[in-house]
Amino acid sequence: MEFGPVPSNTAAGAILAHSIRLPGRALKKGHLLTSDDAAALQQAGIETVTVCRLDAQDVAEDAAADSLAKAATGHGLSRSSAFTGRVNLIAQQDGILVYDAAQLDSLNRVDEGITFAALPPYSRVSARQMVATAKIIPFGVPNAALKSACPEAPIFNIQPFQPLSIGLIQTVLPGVKPSVLDKTDQIMSARAASLGTTQIAPARCAHDEQDLTIALTAMVAENVALITIVGASAIVDRRDVIPAAITRCGGEIEHFGMPVDPGNLLLLGRIGDVPVIGAPGCVRSPKPNGYDWVLERLVAGVPVDGSGIMAMGSGGFLKEIPVRPLPRAEAGATKPTSQTPRIAGLMLAAGQSRRMGSANKLLEDLDGKPMLRHSLEALSASQIDGITVVTGHQADRVRASVSDLAVSFADSPAYANGLAETVKRGIAALPESVDGVLICLGDMPRVKTETLNRLIAAFDPTEGRAICVPVHQGKRGNPVLFARRFFTEIMDLSGDTGAKSLIGAYEDQVVEIAVDDPGVLLDLDTPEALNMAQNR
Repeated sequence: MEFGPVPSNTAAGAILAHSIRLPGRALKKGHLLTSDDAAALQQAGIETVTVCRLDAQDVAEDAAADSLAKAATGHGLSRSSAFTGRVNLIAQQDGILVYDAAQLDSLNRVDEGITFAALPPYSRVSARQMVATAKIIPFGVPNAALKSACPEAPIFNIQPFQPLSIGLIQTVLPGVKPSVLDKTDQIMSARAASLGTTQIAPARCAHDEQDLTIALTAMVAENVALITIVGASAIVDRRDVIPAAITRCGGEIEHFGMPVDPGNLLLLGRIGDVPVIGAPGCVRSPKPNGYDWVLERLVAGVPVDGSGIMAMGSGGFLKEIPVRPLPRAEAGATKPTSQTPRIAGLMLAAGQSRRMGSANKLLEDLDGKPMLRHSLEALSASQIDGITVVTGHQADRVRASVSDLAVSFADSPAYANGLAETVKRGIAALPESVDGVLICLGDMPRVKTETLNRLIAAFDPTEGRAICVPVHQGKRGNPVLFARRFFTEIMDLSGDTGAKSLIGAYEDQVVEIAVDDPGVLLDLDTPEALNMAQNR
Protein backbone atom coordinates (compact mmCIF):
# COMPACT_ATOMS: atom_id res chain seq x y z
CA MET A 1 0.00 0.00 0.00
CA GLU A 2 1.32 3.43 -0.98
CA PHE A 3 0.59 6.50 1.14
CA GLY A 4 1.63 10.10 0.84
CA PRO A 5 1.24 13.36 -1.09
CA VAL A 6 0.87 13.29 -4.88
CA PRO A 7 0.17 15.95 -7.50
CA SER A 8 -3.55 16.57 -7.77
CA ASN A 9 -3.54 15.91 -11.50
CA THR A 10 -2.40 12.31 -10.82
CA ALA A 11 -4.76 11.60 -7.89
CA ALA A 12 -7.63 9.98 -9.82
CA GLY A 13 -8.19 6.40 -8.65
CA ALA A 14 -6.56 7.00 -5.27
CA ILE A 15 -8.22 7.16 -1.84
CA LEU A 16 -8.31 10.60 -0.24
CA ALA A 17 -6.56 10.51 3.14
CA HIS A 18 -7.97 13.72 4.64
CA SER A 19 -11.18 15.64 4.02
CA ILE A 20 -10.94 18.71 1.79
CA ARG A 21 -13.53 21.45 1.34
CA LEU A 22 -13.91 22.87 -2.15
CA PRO A 23 -16.18 25.68 -3.28
CA GLY A 24 -19.72 24.30 -3.10
CA ARG A 25 -18.72 20.78 -2.13
CA ALA A 26 -16.62 18.69 0.21
CA LEU A 27 -14.45 15.65 -0.48
CA LYS A 28 -14.53 13.40 2.57
CA LYS A 29 -11.74 11.23 3.94
CA GLY A 30 -11.84 7.81 2.31
CA HIS A 31 -13.40 9.10 -0.90
CA LEU A 32 -12.19 7.37 -4.08
CA LEU A 33 -11.08 10.29 -6.21
CA THR A 34 -12.36 10.56 -9.78
CA SER A 35 -10.93 12.48 -12.71
CA ASP A 36 -13.58 15.15 -12.08
CA ASP A 37 -12.41 15.41 -8.47
CA ALA A 38 -8.80 15.81 -9.63
CA ALA A 39 -9.84 18.60 -11.99
CA ALA A 40 -11.81 20.32 -9.20
CA LEU A 41 -8.77 20.17 -6.91
CA GLN A 42 -6.59 21.79 -9.53
CA GLN A 43 -9.21 24.42 -10.25
CA ALA A 44 -9.31 25.24 -6.53
CA GLY A 45 -5.55 25.77 -6.54
CA ILE A 46 -4.76 22.61 -4.56
CA GLU A 47 -1.58 21.32 -6.20
CA THR A 48 -0.94 18.27 -3.99
CA VAL A 49 -3.17 15.97 -2.00
CA THR A 50 -2.42 13.12 0.42
CA VAL A 51 -3.76 9.82 -0.84
CA CYS A 52 -3.55 6.07 -0.42
CA ARG A 53 -3.21 3.54 -3.23
CA LEU A 54 -3.81 -0.13 -2.50
CA ASP A 55 -1.58 -2.84 -3.94
CA ALA A 56 -2.91 -5.91 -5.70
CA GLN A 57 -2.44 -7.99 -2.55
CA ASP A 58 -4.35 -5.52 -0.35
CA VAL A 59 -8.03 -5.77 0.62
CA ALA A 60 -9.96 -2.51 0.90
CA GLU A 61 -11.13 -1.57 4.39
CA ASP A 62 -14.86 -2.21 3.88
CA ALA A 63 -14.36 -5.56 2.17
CA ALA A 64 -11.87 -6.60 4.86
CA ALA A 65 -14.16 -5.60 7.72
CA ASP A 66 -17.07 -7.43 6.12
CA SER A 67 -15.04 -10.63 5.67
CA LEU A 68 -13.74 -10.50 9.24
CA ALA A 69 -17.16 -9.84 10.78
CA LYS A 70 -18.85 -12.50 8.66
CA ALA A 71 -16.36 -15.14 9.80
CA ALA A 72 -16.75 -14.19 13.47
CA THR A 73 -20.56 -13.90 13.63
CA GLY A 74 -22.47 -16.83 15.12
CA HIS A 75 -26.10 -17.42 16.02
CA GLY A 76 -28.32 -14.75 17.52
CA LEU A 77 -26.40 -11.93 15.83
CA SER A 78 -26.66 -9.84 12.68
CA ARG A 79 -24.13 -7.56 11.02
CA SER A 80 -24.36 -3.99 9.82
CA SER A 81 -23.15 -3.08 6.36
CA ALA A 82 -19.50 -2.06 6.21
CA PHE A 83 -18.70 1.63 6.33
CA THR A 84 -15.32 3.33 6.86
CA GLY A 85 -13.84 -0.07 7.58
CA ARG A 86 -16.29 -0.87 10.35
CA VAL A 87 -18.94 -3.57 10.77
CA ASN A 88 -21.02 -3.79 13.94
CA LEU A 89 -22.40 -7.02 15.38
CA ILE A 90 -25.95 -6.59 16.65
CA ALA A 91 -27.88 -8.83 19.04
CA GLN A 92 -31.13 -10.12 17.58
CA GLN A 93 -32.56 -11.24 20.92
CA ASP A 94 -32.14 -10.81 24.66
CA GLY A 95 -29.55 -13.13 26.11
CA ILE A 96 -25.91 -13.65 27.02
CA LEU A 97 -22.96 -12.86 24.74
CA VAL A 98 -20.70 -15.91 24.69
CA TYR A 99 -17.17 -16.06 23.28
CA ASP A 100 -13.62 -17.10 24.17
CA ALA A 101 -11.64 -14.02 25.21
CA ALA A 102 -8.33 -15.77 24.44
CA GLN A 103 -9.48 -16.41 20.87
CA LEU A 104 -10.39 -12.74 20.46
CA ASP A 105 -7.00 -11.69 21.85
CA SER A 106 -5.30 -14.00 19.35
CA LEU A 107 -7.24 -12.43 16.47
CA ASN A 108 -6.23 -8.93 17.54
CA ARG A 109 -2.53 -9.88 17.59
CA VAL A 110 -2.43 -10.88 13.90
CA ASP A 111 -1.99 -7.39 12.46
CA GLU A 112 -2.21 -3.94 14.02
CA GLY A 113 -4.58 -2.83 11.28
CA ILE A 114 -7.11 -5.58 12.03
CA THR A 115 -9.12 -5.08 15.22
CA PHE A 116 -12.21 -6.53 16.89
CA ALA A 117 -13.71 -5.05 20.06
CA ALA A 118 -16.51 -6.63 22.09
CA LEU A 119 -18.41 -6.40 25.33
CA PRO A 120 -16.96 -8.63 28.06
CA PRO A 121 -17.74 -12.34 27.75
CA TYR A 122 -21.07 -13.37 29.31
CA SER A 123 -22.43 -9.82 29.14
CA ARG A 124 -26.19 -9.59 29.32
CA VAL A 125 -27.44 -8.01 26.10
CA SER A 126 -30.75 -6.86 24.67
CA ALA A 127 -32.18 -7.14 21.18
CA ARG A 128 -30.81 -4.42 18.85
CA GLN A 129 -27.82 -3.79 21.10
CA MET A 130 -24.42 -3.46 19.47
CA VAL A 131 -22.21 -6.05 21.13
CA ALA A 132 -19.01 -6.01 19.06
CA THR A 133 -17.37 -4.12 16.23
CA ALA A 134 -14.81 -5.10 13.61
CA LYS A 135 -12.66 -2.16 12.53
CA ILE A 136 -9.93 -2.03 9.91
CA ILE A 137 -7.59 0.79 10.90
CA PRO A 138 -5.90 1.72 7.56
CA PHE A 139 -7.60 2.01 4.19
CA GLY A 140 -6.64 -1.58 3.41
CA VAL A 141 -4.81 -4.57 4.84
CA PRO A 142 -2.76 -7.39 3.30
CA ASN A 143 -4.92 -10.28 2.17
CA ALA A 144 -2.58 -12.75 3.88
CA ALA A 145 -3.05 -11.03 7.25
CA LEU A 146 -6.83 -10.93 6.78
CA LYS A 147 -6.97 -14.65 6.01
CA SER A 148 -4.91 -15.37 9.10
CA ALA A 149 -7.17 -13.25 11.29
CA CYS A 150 -10.50 -14.64 10.05
CA PRO A 151 -11.54 -17.48 12.39
CA GLU A 152 -12.46 -20.88 10.95
CA ALA A 153 -15.61 -20.96 13.10
CA PRO A 154 -17.72 -18.11 14.53
CA ILE A 155 -16.38 -16.51 17.70
CA PHE A 156 -19.45 -14.66 18.95
CA ASN A 157 -22.83 -16.17 19.79
CA ILE A 158 -25.89 -15.08 21.72
CA GLN A 159 -27.38 -17.60 24.11
CA PRO A 160 -31.02 -16.44 24.38
CA PHE A 161 -32.93 -16.39 27.64
CA GLN A 162 -35.37 -19.29 27.90
CA PRO A 163 -39.00 -18.95 29.02
CA LEU A 164 -38.45 -21.04 32.13
CA SER A 165 -40.51 -21.54 35.26
CA ILE A 166 -38.42 -20.83 38.36
CA GLY A 167 -39.03 -21.05 42.09
CA LEU A 168 -38.27 -18.91 45.15
CA ILE A 169 -38.14 -19.92 48.81
CA GLN A 170 -37.58 -17.48 51.65
CA THR A 171 -36.64 -18.74 55.09
CA VAL A 172 -37.96 -16.84 58.10
CA LEU A 173 -36.67 -16.17 61.62
CA PRO A 174 -38.73 -14.69 64.48
CA GLY A 175 -38.91 -10.91 64.27
CA VAL A 176 -38.58 -10.65 60.49
CA LYS A 177 -41.12 -8.12 59.21
CA PRO A 178 -43.59 -9.48 56.62
CA SER A 179 -43.06 -6.27 54.64
CA VAL A 180 -39.39 -7.21 54.12
CA LEU A 181 -40.40 -10.63 52.79
CA ASP A 182 -43.08 -9.14 50.55
CA LYS A 183 -40.64 -6.62 49.11
CA THR A 184 -38.14 -9.39 48.40
CA ASP A 185 -40.82 -11.39 46.59
CA GLN A 186 -41.55 -8.37 44.40
CA ILE A 187 -37.90 -7.68 43.59
CA MET A 188 -37.18 -11.32 42.76
CA SER A 189 -40.30 -11.52 40.61
CA ALA A 190 -39.14 -8.43 38.71
CA ARG A 191 -35.74 -10.03 38.17
CA ALA A 192 -37.38 -13.14 36.74
CA ALA A 193 -39.69 -11.11 34.50
CA SER A 194 -36.78 -9.08 33.10
CA LEU A 195 -35.30 -12.35 31.83
CA GLY A 196 -38.55 -13.55 30.31
CA THR A 197 -39.04 -16.25 32.94
CA THR A 198 -42.03 -16.95 35.19
CA GLN A 199 -41.65 -17.15 38.95
CA ILE A 200 -44.20 -19.52 40.50
CA ALA A 201 -45.87 -18.59 43.77
CA PRO A 202 -43.02 -18.08 46.25
CA ALA A 203 -42.80 -20.30 49.32
CA ARG A 204 -41.77 -19.45 52.88
CA CYS A 205 -40.61 -21.65 55.72
CA ALA A 206 -38.73 -21.45 58.99
CA HIS A 207 -34.97 -20.99 58.80
CA ASP A 208 -34.54 -24.60 59.81
CA GLU A 209 -32.91 -27.54 58.02
CA GLN A 210 -35.93 -29.83 58.34
CA ASP A 211 -38.53 -27.26 57.32
CA LEU A 212 -36.43 -26.08 54.38
CA THR A 213 -35.95 -29.70 53.25
CA ILE A 214 -39.73 -30.12 53.11
CA ALA A 215 -40.14 -26.85 51.18
CA LEU A 216 -37.38 -27.78 48.74
CA THR A 217 -38.85 -31.23 48.09
CA ALA A 218 -42.25 -29.71 47.37
CA MET A 219 -40.82 -27.11 45.00
CA VAL A 220 -38.73 -29.66 43.05
CA ALA A 221 -41.99 -31.55 42.52
CA GLU A 222 -43.37 -28.42 40.80
CA ASN A 223 -40.97 -29.14 37.89
CA VAL A 224 -39.31 -25.76 38.07
CA ALA A 225 -36.12 -25.19 36.08
CA LEU A 226 -34.20 -23.69 39.01
CA ILE A 227 -34.75 -22.64 42.62
CA THR A 228 -33.46 -19.66 44.56
CA ILE A 229 -33.34 -19.69 48.37
CA VAL A 230 -33.14 -16.33 50.12
CA GLY A 231 -32.17 -17.09 53.69
CA ALA A 232 -33.16 -15.15 56.78
CA SER A 233 -29.52 -15.50 57.78
CA ALA A 234 -26.51 -15.43 55.46
CA ILE A 235 -24.77 -18.70 54.57
CA VAL A 236 -21.41 -18.80 56.33
CA ASP A 237 -20.33 -22.41 55.80
CA ARG A 238 -20.98 -25.40 53.53
CA ARG A 239 -22.67 -27.09 56.53
CA ASP A 240 -25.03 -24.20 57.27
CA VAL A 241 -28.84 -24.53 57.13
CA ILE A 242 -29.34 -23.97 53.38
CA PRO A 243 -26.57 -26.27 52.08
CA ALA A 244 -27.51 -28.89 54.67
CA ALA A 245 -31.12 -28.91 53.43
CA ILE A 246 -29.98 -29.24 49.81
CA THR A 247 -27.84 -32.24 50.75
CA ARG A 248 -30.67 -33.75 52.79
CA CYS A 249 -32.86 -33.64 49.67
CA GLY A 250 -30.32 -35.81 47.88
CA GLY A 251 -28.62 -32.85 46.25
CA GLU A 252 -25.01 -31.73 46.19
CA ILE A 253 -23.10 -28.51 46.80
CA GLU A 254 -21.14 -27.44 43.73
CA HIS A 255 -19.58 -24.22 44.97
CA PHE A 256 -19.70 -21.77 47.86
CA GLY A 257 -18.51 -18.15 47.63
CA MET A 258 -17.74 -15.95 44.64
CA PRO A 259 -15.26 -13.17 43.81
CA VAL A 260 -18.04 -10.67 43.10
CA ASP A 261 -18.98 -7.90 45.49
CA PRO A 262 -21.82 -7.57 46.29
CA GLY A 263 -22.60 -11.26 46.10
CA ASN A 264 -19.69 -12.95 47.88
CA LEU A 265 -21.81 -15.34 49.95
CA LEU A 266 -23.53 -17.12 47.06
CA LEU A 267 -23.90 -20.88 47.11
CA LEU A 268 -24.56 -23.05 44.06
CA GLY A 269 -26.03 -26.51 44.51
CA ARG A 270 -28.09 -28.99 42.55
CA ILE A 271 -30.90 -31.41 43.30
CA GLY A 272 -30.93 -33.84 40.39
CA ASP A 273 -31.05 -31.63 37.28
CA VAL A 274 -32.40 -28.60 39.13
CA PRO A 275 -29.84 -25.89 40.03
CA VAL A 276 -30.38 -24.41 43.50
CA ILE A 277 -28.92 -21.01 44.33
CA GLY A 278 -28.42 -20.02 47.94
CA ALA A 279 -28.67 -16.28 47.35
CA PRO A 280 -26.65 -13.66 49.23
CA GLY A 281 -28.61 -11.06 51.20
CA CYS A 282 -27.90 -8.38 48.58
CA VAL A 283 -30.62 -9.84 46.35
CA ARG A 284 -33.19 -8.06 48.52
CA SER A 285 -32.04 -4.94 46.68
CA PRO A 286 -32.66 -4.42 42.94
CA LYS A 287 -29.05 -3.34 42.41
CA PRO A 288 -26.96 -5.66 40.19
CA ASN A 289 -24.89 -8.21 42.11
CA GLY A 290 -23.17 -11.56 41.64
CA TYR A 291 -26.45 -13.47 41.90
CA ASP A 292 -27.65 -11.77 38.71
CA TRP A 293 -24.61 -13.02 36.80
CA VAL A 294 -25.28 -16.62 37.82
CA LEU A 295 -29.05 -16.38 37.26
CA GLU A 296 -28.65 -14.85 33.80
CA ARG A 297 -26.33 -17.61 32.62
CA LEU A 298 -28.54 -20.37 33.95
CA VAL A 299 -31.66 -18.90 32.34
CA ALA A 300 -29.75 -18.65 29.04
CA GLY A 301 -28.66 -22.28 29.27
CA VAL A 302 -25.00 -21.38 29.81
CA PRO A 303 -23.40 -23.90 32.20
CA VAL A 304 -22.22 -22.50 35.53
CA ASP A 305 -19.83 -24.37 37.81
CA GLY A 306 -17.28 -23.54 40.47
CA SER A 307 -14.57 -22.80 37.92
CA GLY A 308 -16.86 -20.39 36.07
CA ILE A 309 -17.82 -18.61 39.27
CA MET A 310 -14.21 -18.15 40.35
CA ALA A 311 -13.46 -16.60 36.95
CA MET A 312 -15.94 -13.79 37.63
CA GLY A 313 -13.50 -11.74 39.67
CA SER A 314 -12.29 -9.68 36.71
CA GLY A 315 -14.87 -6.91 36.60
CA GLY A 316 -16.59 -8.37 39.65
CA PHE A 317 -16.30 -5.33 41.90
CA LEU A 318 -19.84 -3.97 41.60
CA LYS A 319 -20.18 -2.18 44.90
CA GLU A 320 -21.26 1.44 44.69
CA ILE A 321 -18.54 3.93 45.50
CA PRO A 322 -18.60 7.73 45.09
CA VAL A 323 -16.57 7.70 41.87
CA ARG A 324 -18.48 4.81 40.29
CA PRO A 325 -22.14 4.73 41.26
CA LEU A 326 -24.47 2.09 39.86
CA PRO A 327 -28.13 2.59 38.96
CA ARG A 328 -30.30 1.85 41.98
CA ALA A 329 -33.60 1.26 40.27
CA GLU A 330 -32.74 -1.57 37.91
CA ALA A 331 -33.72 -5.02 39.17
CA GLY A 332 -30.73 -6.99 38.07
CA ALA A 333 -30.97 -5.55 34.59
CA THR A 334 -28.34 -3.74 32.61
CA LYS A 335 -29.33 -1.08 30.13
CA PRO A 336 -27.71 -1.43 26.73
CA THR A 337 -24.92 1.10 26.46
CA SER A 338 -24.97 1.19 22.68
CA GLN A 339 -28.00 0.40 20.59
CA THR A 340 -28.26 0.54 16.85
CA PRO A 341 -30.01 3.75 15.77
CA ARG A 342 -33.71 3.31 15.10
CA ILE A 343 -34.08 4.33 11.47
CA ALA A 344 -37.65 4.45 10.20
CA GLY A 345 -38.52 3.95 6.55
CA LEU A 346 -40.83 6.52 4.93
CA MET A 347 -42.22 5.54 1.53
CA LEU A 348 -43.84 8.41 -0.39
CA ALA A 349 -46.75 7.06 -2.44
CA ALA A 350 -49.23 9.93 -2.65
CA GLY A 351 -48.50 11.56 -6.00
CA GLN A 352 -50.88 11.97 -8.96
CA SER A 353 -48.54 10.49 -11.62
CA ARG A 354 -49.29 13.28 -14.08
CA ARG A 355 -46.41 12.33 -16.39
CA MET A 356 -47.76 8.78 -16.62
CA GLY A 357 -51.01 9.98 -18.18
CA SER A 358 -54.21 8.51 -16.77
CA ALA A 359 -52.44 5.61 -15.02
CA ASN A 360 -51.19 5.57 -11.45
CA LYS A 361 -47.53 4.74 -11.95
CA LEU A 362 -47.22 3.11 -8.52
CA LEU A 363 -49.84 0.51 -9.50
CA GLU A 364 -48.45 -0.16 -12.98
CA ASP A 365 -47.15 -3.66 -13.60
CA LEU A 366 -43.37 -4.09 -13.42
CA ASP A 367 -42.07 -7.62 -13.89
CA GLY A 368 -45.37 -9.09 -12.74
CA LYS A 369 -46.23 -6.89 -9.75
CA PRO A 370 -47.03 -3.26 -8.94
CA MET A 371 -44.11 -0.86 -9.06
CA LEU A 372 -44.68 0.24 -5.46
CA ARG A 373 -44.40 -3.34 -4.28
CA HIS A 374 -40.86 -3.60 -5.67
CA SER A 375 -39.84 -0.49 -3.72
CA LEU A 376 -41.41 -1.72 -0.49
CA GLU A 377 -40.04 -5.24 -0.71
CA ALA A 378 -36.48 -3.90 -1.04
CA LEU A 379 -37.05 -1.61 1.93
CA SER A 380 -38.64 -4.37 4.01
CA ALA A 381 -35.60 -6.61 3.43
CA SER A 382 -33.24 -3.94 4.76
CA GLN A 383 -32.18 -3.16 8.32
CA ILE A 384 -34.96 -0.59 8.64
CA ASP A 385 -36.98 -0.28 11.84
CA GLY A 386 -40.56 -0.02 10.67
CA ILE A 387 -42.06 1.38 7.46
CA THR A 388 -44.71 4.06 6.99
CA VAL A 389 -46.32 4.46 3.57
CA VAL A 390 -47.85 7.88 2.86
CA THR A 391 -50.83 7.67 0.52
CA GLY A 392 -52.93 10.32 -1.19
CA HIS A 393 -54.00 9.92 -4.81
CA GLN A 394 -56.11 6.73 -5.15
CA ALA A 395 -55.22 5.91 -1.56
CA ASP A 396 -57.51 2.89 -1.29
CA ARG A 397 -56.06 1.24 -4.38
CA VAL A 398 -52.49 1.95 -3.29
CA ARG A 399 -53.09 0.48 0.15
CA ALA A 400 -54.78 -2.62 -1.28
CA SER A 401 -51.76 -3.33 -3.51
CA VAL A 402 -49.41 -3.73 -0.53
CA SER A 403 -51.78 -4.40 2.37
CA ASP A 404 -50.22 -7.80 3.09
CA LEU A 405 -46.80 -6.28 3.79
CA ALA A 406 -45.69 -5.30 7.29
CA VAL A 407 -46.17 -1.56 6.89
CA SER A 408 -48.28 1.16 8.45
CA PHE A 409 -50.08 3.88 6.52
CA ALA A 410 -50.50 7.64 6.83
CA ASP A 411 -52.87 9.58 4.61
CA SER A 412 -52.09 12.93 3.01
CA PRO A 413 -55.45 14.46 2.07
CA ALA A 414 -53.77 17.61 0.72
CA TYR A 415 -51.30 15.70 -1.49
CA ALA A 416 -52.19 17.94 -4.44
CA ASN A 417 -50.55 20.87 -2.62
CA GLY A 418 -47.12 19.46 -3.33
CA LEU A 419 -44.44 17.04 -2.19
CA ALA A 420 -43.82 18.88 1.08
CA GLU A 421 -47.31 18.05 2.34
CA THR A 422 -46.73 14.34 1.79
CA VAL A 423 -43.34 14.38 3.50
CA LYS A 424 -44.71 16.27 6.50
CA ARG A 425 -47.61 13.84 6.91
CA GLY A 426 -45.12 11.00 6.97
CA ILE A 427 -42.78 12.63 9.47
CA ALA A 428 -45.71 13.41 11.78
CA ALA A 429 -46.71 9.73 11.76
CA LEU A 430 -43.31 8.41 12.87
CA PRO A 431 -42.80 7.10 16.43
CA GLU A 432 -41.01 9.42 18.82
CA SER A 433 -38.41 6.73 19.45
CA VAL A 434 -36.84 6.90 15.97
CA ASP A 435 -33.39 8.46 15.54
CA GLY A 436 -33.72 9.14 11.84
CA VAL A 437 -35.78 8.52 8.72
CA LEU A 438 -34.92 7.09 5.32
CA ILE A 439 -37.17 8.93 2.88
CA CYS A 440 -37.88 6.73 -0.15
CA LEU A 441 -39.82 7.32 -3.37
CA GLY A 442 -42.35 4.77 -4.51
CA ASP A 443 -41.44 5.27 -8.18
CA MET A 444 -37.80 4.16 -7.65
CA PRO A 445 -38.28 0.37 -7.60
CA ARG A 446 -34.74 -0.57 -8.66
CA VAL A 447 -32.96 0.65 -5.53
CA LYS A 448 -31.08 -2.29 -4.01
CA THR A 449 -31.51 -3.43 -0.42
CA GLU A 450 -27.72 -3.40 -0.13
CA THR A 451 -27.76 0.33 -0.88
CA LEU A 452 -30.34 0.97 1.83
CA ASN A 453 -28.23 -0.93 4.35
CA ARG A 454 -25.12 1.06 3.41
CA LEU A 455 -26.97 4.30 4.10
CA ILE A 456 -28.14 3.00 7.48
CA ALA A 457 -24.64 1.78 8.36
CA ALA A 458 -23.14 5.18 7.52
CA PHE A 459 -25.51 7.11 9.79
CA ASP A 460 -23.70 8.60 12.79
CA PRO A 461 -24.60 12.21 13.72
CA THR A 462 -21.88 12.32 16.39
CA GLU A 463 -19.30 11.93 13.62
CA GLY A 464 -20.93 14.46 11.28
CA ARG A 465 -22.94 11.93 9.27
CA ALA A 466 -26.46 13.16 9.97
CA ILE A 467 -27.58 13.19 6.32
CA CYS A 468 -26.65 10.16 4.19
CA VAL A 469 -26.93 10.45 0.42
CA PRO A 470 -26.26 7.70 -2.17
CA VAL A 471 -23.97 8.60 -5.05
CA HIS A 472 -23.70 6.61 -8.30
CA GLN A 473 -21.04 7.54 -10.83
CA GLY A 474 -20.62 10.95 -9.23
CA LYS A 475 -24.34 11.82 -9.14
CA ARG A 476 -26.40 12.13 -5.98
CA GLY A 477 -29.64 10.15 -5.86
CA ASN A 478 -32.38 8.81 -3.61
CA PRO A 479 -33.32 7.75 -0.98
CA VAL A 480 -31.82 10.08 1.61
CA LEU A 481 -31.49 9.45 5.35
CA PHE A 482 -32.06 12.36 7.74
CA ALA A 483 -31.38 12.51 11.48
CA ARG A 484 -34.22 13.41 13.83
CA ARG A 485 -32.67 16.84 14.41
CA PHE A 486 -33.96 17.88 10.96
CA PHE A 487 -37.58 16.85 11.54
CA THR A 488 -38.60 20.31 12.74
CA GLU A 489 -37.25 21.97 9.59
CA ILE A 490 -38.85 19.33 7.40
CA MET A 491 -42.20 20.17 9.01
CA ASP A 492 -41.70 23.79 7.88
CA LEU A 493 -41.40 22.90 4.18
CA SER A 494 -44.07 23.93 1.69
CA GLY A 495 -45.11 23.40 -1.92
CA ASP A 496 -43.02 20.98 -4.01
CA THR A 497 -39.96 21.44 -1.82
CA GLY A 498 -38.80 18.07 -0.56
CA ALA A 499 -36.52 17.25 2.33
CA LYS A 500 -33.51 17.12 -0.03
CA SER A 501 -33.64 20.91 -0.04
CA LEU A 502 -31.99 20.78 3.40
CA ILE A 503 -28.84 19.19 2.05
CA GLY A 504 -27.35 22.41 0.71
CA ALA A 505 -27.85 24.16 4.04
CA TYR A 506 -26.09 21.40 5.99
CA GLU A 507 -23.29 20.18 3.74
CA ASP A 508 -21.05 19.73 6.76
CA GLN A 509 -23.48 17.06 8.03
CA VAL A 510 -23.76 15.27 4.66
CA VAL A 511 -21.93 12.09 3.81
CA GLU A 512 -21.98 10.76 0.26
CA ILE A 513 -22.16 6.98 0.02
CA ALA A 514 -20.71 5.64 -3.22
CA VAL A 515 -22.90 2.77 -4.43
CA ASP A 516 -22.85 0.51 -7.46
CA ASP A 517 -26.57 0.96 -7.91
CA PRO A 518 -28.03 2.86 -10.89
CA GLY A 519 -31.43 2.45 -9.21
CA VAL A 520 -30.72 5.45 -6.99
CA LEU A 521 -30.94 7.66 -10.09
CA LEU A 522 -33.84 5.91 -11.82
CA ASP A 523 -37.38 7.14 -11.21
CA LEU A 524 -40.02 5.54 -13.41
CA ASP A 525 -42.43 8.41 -13.92
CA THR A 526 -43.20 8.10 -17.64
CA PRO A 527 -44.53 5.26 -19.79
CA GLU A 528 -41.24 5.24 -21.71
CA ALA A 529 -39.16 4.85 -18.54
CA LEU A 530 -41.44 2.06 -17.33
CA ASN A 531 -41.18 0.17 -20.61
CA MET A 532 -37.40 0.44 -20.62
CA ALA A 533 -37.24 -0.90 -17.04
CA GLN A 534 -39.27 -4.04 -17.74
CA ASN A 535 -37.26 -7.25 -17.09
CA ARG A 536 -34.03 -5.32 -16.52
